[in-house]
Amino acid sequence: MESLHFGITSGKHGTAANHLAYITRDGHYAARNDLITTGHGNMPSFAIDNPMLLWKASDKHERKNGSIFHSYTVSLPNVLTVDQLIELAWQQSRQLAGPKPFQFALHLSRSSLQERPNPHVHIVICDRLPDGIERSPEQMFKRYNPTHPEKGGCRKDSGGKAPQALHGHVTEQRKAAANEINAALAKYGHELRVDHRSLRERGINRKPERYLGPAKIRKMTKEERATYVQKRRGEP
Repeated sequence: MESLHFGITSGKHGTAANHLAYITRDGHYAARNDLITTGHGNMPSFAIDNPMLLWKASDKHERKNGSIFHSYTVSLPNVLTVDQLIELAWQQSRQLAGPKPFQFALHLSRSSLQERPNPHVHIVICDRLPDGIERSPEQMFKRYNPTHPEKGGCRKDSGGKAPQALHGHVTEQRKAAANEINAALAKYGHELRVDHRSLRERGINRKPERYLGPAKIRKMTKEERATYVQKRRGEP
């Protein structure tokens, strides 16, 4: 049973277009050379054929003191084929986004520590909920008008949750992501499974790993890397 990596970050005003360029490896990010594919869905009419128009509009028109998107990073099993990973990336994106606009990028890099394939998907979701009303890019990001929705922007689906409710929501998202992955593993004949629970919840008496980062790993000797991997596996 492997642990599921499931990370969430909130995007500040003015950061959406650059973040999307980063995950889709556009422009000077293309040198990273680990992009498999991208996809998008639920886009407003003005961005159906070019999702970057949505992210640029959010940077320009969204109010400055609030988050404008949520970005998820979900690890995927390296035992699946590329086509199976693409299928799973679409499933994860649609499940997390629901009716909201989203764009994803599937990466297949190699882990810095063990040089193993490290497939993962980045999923960026706009916080504005579509309601069937046609709006210009500027109007979409105006304040929502509950009395006359056609006069305001799309309602935001973020904020207002108590910490306990927010924690529960994220836990459910992690669980749903793990279930999708395990269903794919079973579908394609693999015994491997992932677990969304924390080490403590699983009864494992080990501290969570600290993120080393590629720069620190590059400075480690071959022996230091091997020792670290042994400790990760719980080997003596």
